[in-house]
Order: sequence, then C-alpha cells, then structure tokens
Amino acid sequence: MPSDPRRPLHQGAARAPGLRLLASELGVLFRRRRTWAMLLALAAIPVLIAVAVRLSSAVPPGRGPAFLDRISQNGLFAGVTAMLVAVPLFLPLTIGVVAGDTLAGEAGLGTLRYLLAAPAGRVRLLLVKYAGAVVFAVAAPLTVALVGAGIGAALFPVGPVTLLSGETIGAAEALGRLLLIAAYLAVSLVGLSAIGLFMSSLTDVPVGAMAATVVLAVVAQVADALPQLEWLHPWLFSHRWLDFADLLRQPIAWDSFAANALLQGGYLAVFGALAYARFATKDVLS
Repeated sequence: MPSDPRRPLHQGAARAPGLRLLASELGVLFRRRRTWAMLLALAAIPVLIAVAVRLSSAVPPGRGPAFLDRISQNGLFAGVTAMLVAVPLFLPLTIGVVAGDTLAGEAGLGTLRYLLAAPAGRVRLLLVKYAGAVVFAVAAPLTVALVGAGIGAALFPVGPVTLLSGETIGAAEALGRLLLIAAYLAVSLVGLSAIGLFMSSLTDVPVGAMAATVVLAVVAQVADALPQLEWLHPWLFSHRWLDFADLLRQPIAWDSFAANALLQGGYLAVFGALAYARFATKDVLS
C-alpha cells in the first residue's frame, strides 16, 4: 500500500509552530539585559576567586571552599571552586528568576492570551517555557565553568590534574571533567526549574513566583543541613547538588549522577503535572 504523501508535510507542519515558538522564546530570553546581567554576575564569581588567590601570598589548606588551595597549582580548579561557591545561592537565584518569569511574566504583561490565541496550545506553550528555563539552567553552570577555566589558565599554570582517587589525568581530560560537573549541575537545576514553572502558573506577578522559587531553594538546603530531618533529606531536590565528587575519580562512578537525575526527574514529573493542571484550567482571558 503506497504511503500517504501528505503525512510528512502534516507532521512537519505540526512540529513547525513548536520549533518557531521555542526559537522565539530563546531569542527573547537571551536578548534580555537581565539574562546577560545574571550570566555576567555568575562569570564574575570565578574571576573574583582567581584574582583573590593570585593576589594572596598563600591559601592555607582546608581554609575556604574546597579546592581553593589547589588553584595556584592548577588554574582549572578555579572553575571547580567557583561552581561549588555558586551552587548554594547564586545558581538557584538565577534559575528562580528565569523559571518564575516563564508564565507569570507573560500574564503580567498581558501577552499570555495572545500566545494562546496563536496555534500553540497550552501544553506546547508550557513545554516551550520550561525548555527555555532548562536551556538557561545549562548555560548558567557552563558559564561559570568556562570562565573559571579561562581566568585560571590566564593567571595560573595549567597541567595534569590529580584526581580525588589519586590518579593523574591530562589537562584536556580535566577540562572534560569540568564540563561534566557543569552538566551535573545543569541536571541538578531541572527540578528547581519545574518548581519555578509551577510557581509561575499560580500568579500573574512574576516577582512573587521568583521569590517563592528562591525561598524554596533556600529552605530545602536549610532542611538538608538539619540532622533532625535526616529522614527527609533523600527527598529534597537540593540533597544531591554537591555530590559530583565521583566525577573527579578514575574511573568515573556514575551512581551519583544517575541518582541525581532520578531525583530531579521525580520533581519534574510532579511539579510539571501540577503546572499543567493549573495552567490548563487557568483563565487568561479575564
């Protein structure tokens, strides 16, 4: 039986609005001065760390963030240290701003109704908004890692890196491990992005959604530090944010990466479903 020649055209037409909508969303996101201001603020973290180490006489072992004392020996550690510093507050803060603005920002500006009037549909629009937040979640730690590697190479020697397991790898492979850590952190922010999307679906005031997302990130980390709530720790989306030490071993142990991905996937499923349930019934015409 001959295939229907109209099928590929129909499928392409169905995909085209979603791709155009995603391209438009990413274009708007990365043309905003606010987005670039946040990325520049994240880029400033490794620069400040590297310059401070360069201007200091010596960094006592065990003082300050992990790997701080290794930066003067190998500049690539500037990126690792900067990501450790950025994880508790700076990365969640920027993700909270971007994810909290996804739907609430459009609703506040009055453009949400026009987006839904286009052949996008609520589900497709929800997916595109979340995809934009996830792209930023990838760009944010990647910025810290690359700027850290660059400023570290400019101010300090770069050479073979001794891993936590005692083996030594070359600079090129060490840069690959640095990018793996950035990927780990991007996965870590998937759950928070879904929470921000849900918060954004609850209100027409983007500042409220941003603040709620950031506050939840802080509360989760505070709860994770309390031994009285040890039973709750494995269920917190922030519990495995700093468990990327296995990526600095030889061979790489992927258990932490997989466990983190599973945890964040659970938050994506729960809060993605909540965001859909809220957004599917939300009145955007009044």
